[in-house]
Amino acid sequence: MISEGKSVAMAHPFAKSVSQAERCRRLGEVVSAEDVLAVNINADPDSIASALALKRFFWRKVKKVLIYHINPIKRADNLALIKLLKIDLKHIRNLDSGQITKWGIVDSQPHHDEKFFKYKYDIIIDHHPPDPDSVGTFVDIREAYGANSSIMTEYLRAAKIKPSPRLATALFYGIKTDTDNFTRSSIPNDIGAFRYLYQFTNINIIKKIESSEMTKKTLASFKAAIDNLEFLKEKAFIHMGRVNDPDILVIIADFFLKMGEATWCIVSGISGQKLIVIFRNAGFRLDSGKMAQKLFGQMGSAGGHKSAGRAEIPLHEMSVDIQDPTRARQFVREKIREM
Repeated sequence: MISEGKSVAMAHPFAKSVSQAERCRRLGEVVSAEDVLAVNINADPDSIASALALKRFFWRKVKKVLIYHINPIKRADNLALIKLLKIDLKHIRNLDSGQITKWGIVDSQPHHDEKFFKYKYDIIIDHHPPDPDSVGTFVDIREAYGANSSIMTEYLRAAKIKPSPRLATALFYGIKTDTDNFTRSSIPNDIGAFRYLYQFTNINIIKKIESSEMTKKTLASFKAAIDNLEFLKEKAFIHMGRVNDPDILVIIADFFLKMGEATWCIVSGISGQKLIVIFRNAGFRLDSGKMAQKLFGQMGSAGGHKSAGRAEIPLHEMSVDIQDPTRARQFVREKIREM
């Protein structure tokens, strides 16, 4: 299903000189009262909160806003977020494109995943590095921001929309997680949005969500990670072999970067038909996203931010028998040695 809006597509994100009020006005002009808007996300706290904020922004401006996620949601803390805040979202397999008249994507861009490809987006709001093919009626990409939830909070404030405790809590948690409590790259706008949301946020729910991350399953994965941990100079490297849920690779990478001896933490694993490599760093002049692109970009999708990067390589692109855990570990290890 391709949107047939008559508006002229934006070839580039907004210039920095365009005010938030003007962006807000232009965003409101993308839709009409009879539109049904589908917002597609790769579900994590930041994208879920951003989609909720866009839905609130268009309240009473469109017929309906539906949120669809492309990925399975398995992390215990993400499931707790959805349950405790009673968030309504559906897997994209349940999307009936025949009823959709406008398409939006937040905290991602179409090139980030093949499941996004077949839709032509009217609205793109993101904080990852812009891609030349990210073209839509309305495109707002601000890669300096630590969290997309910060951008969406600014839209709500410009529109004079006071967030409900439920929405504020989601946005607050989205900023908290994507900036890793402001230990990752962020700007004063992220801090401003975080401070503004605090007055409306249910902190007890935040505590409950955060305490849900550790389960019996994650404990078993941490034990395996400790057994597989090795150091390549200042780089902590862990190959987890085949994993049921790739999110565990992210959890492990964030945790093991806390070690005093590690400037980098790289965690790899096989999920489905892909090799996934997670990058984290704690240096001033290091760039995880660029490093992921440098090492694996020619084989699959790779990129991210300065402190957090990710690469996903289809197994059929591999030059070795990646199903052999020993060879898979060796393949990633040799790539790390190129850093």
